Amino acid sequence: MSSPYTVRWGILATGWIAETFTKDLLTNPASRDVHDVRHEVFAVSSSSSKDRAAEFIKKVDAPSSTKAYGSYHELVADPDIDIIYVATPHSHHFQNAMLALDAGKNVLCEKSLTVTAAQTRKLIETARSKNLFFMEAVWTRYFPLSIKVRELITSGAIGNVYRTIADLSVGRDAPEGKIDFPDENRMVNADLAGGALLDLGIYALTWVFQSLYHTQPEAEKEAPNVLAAINKYHTGADETTSIILQFPKHKSHGIALTSLRVASEPDNKDTAGASIRIQGGRGEIQVIGPAYRPHQLRVITKESDGKAEVIDFAIPKDKERDWGHGMFWEADEAARCLRDGQKESKTLPWSESIVIMEVMDETLKQGGVTYPELISTDVFDPQSPLNTGKR
Repeated sequence: MSSPYTVRWGILATGWIAETFTKDLLTNPASRDVHDVRHEVFAVSSSSSKDRAAEFIKKVDAPSSTKAYGSYHELVADPDIDIIYVATPHSHHFQNAMLALDAGKNVLCEKSLTVTAAQTRKLIETARSKNLFFMEAVWTRYFPLSIKVRELITSGAIGNVYRTIADLSVGRDAPEGKIDFPDENRMVNADLAGGALLDLGIYALTWVFQSLYHTQPEAEKEAPNVLAAINKYHTGADETTSIILQFPKHKSHGIALTSLRVASEPDNKDTAGASIRIQGGRGEIQVIGPAYRPHQLRVITKESDGKAEVIDFAIPKDKERDWGHGMFWEADEAARCLRDGQKESKTLPWSESIVIMEVMDETLKQGGVTYPELISTDVFDPQSPLNTGKR
């Protein structure tokens, strides 16, 4: 058997999402029955200090040979790195991903990909012109569970799909009209492109798009009409957002819901039932668990006679590291694309990332949500404070 293809990663940022992803990279691929690719955490960068990067390396138990950098510029300049994982808040994604692409680096960038569709288009144009791999890190799409959902839809298991209802909300309602996040927290801070939509709503939209758009035949791809309602928080960010997406040619509707006031799962024990329902002419698929990390499917058809077909999907753990979160599947996809010379992932092509970002643009516009110029400009600035960490 040929040895697995190895990818050397550079981790840009040291927050909790970077930590979770890096710990997944460090798991043994065999623990999830993957034998064709493997990952090496080659370098980590903090924007503020080398010490912070070194602390992060220790915290995630990466090899002592992992390089620590105190600036993003040093990280993207390292000639031995194959791909950069951008794990900053989405307010920073455009400038940080442009910095990496400009340095000739392949990029896996966290979602939401950017703050505006214009920024997304610019990133993709840059990747295309430089012949680099670029992918939005919507980890949920690469779950075996998501692959199964797409197979069920395309095989006609529930007939033509006409409607998907998807919700990801966290119940952080607080007294006196407040939300239980400090105003400077990235969840509600407009300077960090805070709000329910870009942070949580992307997952509700992911299920609408996986089930109603991604599965459309290529020649018949249809971007949706968008009707949105937003309640704004006093910081200017959206606190509750509801979107109806209409695909007229396909006679289908998607309803994407997100909120910081109410919870899709009040007790986090699946008591509330499915927060994602994919409905076809012959039946429906229910996705159980949070929209970002679901663990079970229930398939109910007209012939079910009171008994749903239940399919469980456990997320595998590396027993030696006692860890496994589910972000490794998107990393495996990126590795295979690099190995095979593909510049985009078939599971989330560039064109689809653009359409999703256009839906979010239109939603924010209809709700009157605006973000500062620093984070919404589509002019790349290598010396932007978002790239240098300097205020």
